Amino acid sequence: MALRIGLLGIGKIARDQHIPALRANRDFELVACASRNATVDGVTNFPDLATMLAGTRLDCISICTPPQAHFDAALTALRAGCHVMLEKPPTATTRQIALLADEARRLDLTLFQTWHSRFAAGVDAARDWLRTRELTSGRIIWKEDVHHWHPGQQWIFDAGGFGVFDPGINALSVLTEILPTDVCVEGALLEFPENQQAPIAANVRMRTPDGVPIVAEFDFRQKGEQSWDIELTTRTGRLKLSNGGATLAVDGTTLTSDAGLAGEYPRLYQRFAKLCAAGHSEVDWRPFQLVADSFLIGERRMVAPHHV
Repeated sequence: MALRIGLLGIGKIARDQHIPALRANRDFELVACASRNATVDGVTNFPDLATMLAGTRLDCISICTPPQAHFDAALTALRAGCHVMLEKPPTATTRQIALLADEARRLDLTLFQTWHSRFAAGVDAARDWLRTRELTSGRIIWKEDVHHWHPGQQWIFDAGGFGVFDPGINALSVLTEILPTDVCVEGALLEFPENQQAPIAANVRMRTPDGVPIVAEFDFRQKGEQSWDIELTTRTGRLKLSNGGATLAVDGTTLTSDAGLAGEYPRLYQRFAKLCAAGHSEVDWRPFQLVADSFLIGERRMVAPHHV
């Protein structure tokens, strides 16, 4: 029997990715949506989470709101007896996701704290390739146009909105998934627009416990072609994940490629269904910790004002 699921937050990512993925997945029946100012055809619509929980029977809830609202919504959904899937970034603070993991465990419910980029086509093969090789250096170039991907969305530059780390955390989620070792932040330069509370660009210096340097360049001001690349050099070859992890090349030869986000979200919901059936949770906040550490020790530089 399909799981009855409700979707909280009907923005661009919900319409572009979550709704199509859910409607193509026979493990779920999308029966309700909740949003202050949007509706979805073919389901029952509610103005907020409380009325959705009161107005229909749900087995699980997928939360697609900005991260500042994730903690209260997820806690409410868990305490209502629903399994929860969280869009990334998981919460506004690292402590909040730890508390949600504890609550899901206490209630014997599934919490799937997602990193959609880990479900890109090239990620698993990249992890397997790196397992038997000695890493010598790494570089991340993750640059995109905020006006295209987050049109008119002021929340992303508000406190707790992550700024350029909203996409940047995708790269860090892939990095922590494929590396055969840990990595920590050594330093960062964060560029804050004079009129905003979150960075528009960041350069982050990381290092593995064995001293291997990895640098990351994040920027929200990219025009034209967008860049979502991870390059890792080993003593016996070089790996490149591009298009957000959808394309994998080794020493210049393409091994894997697909349609990017269009393939990631169906795989996310396939995993969520399996976790719910098994009664397991999946929570990994290592990418979140790298972002938090960048804020903790990063140098701040003020740059020109930015308007959404």
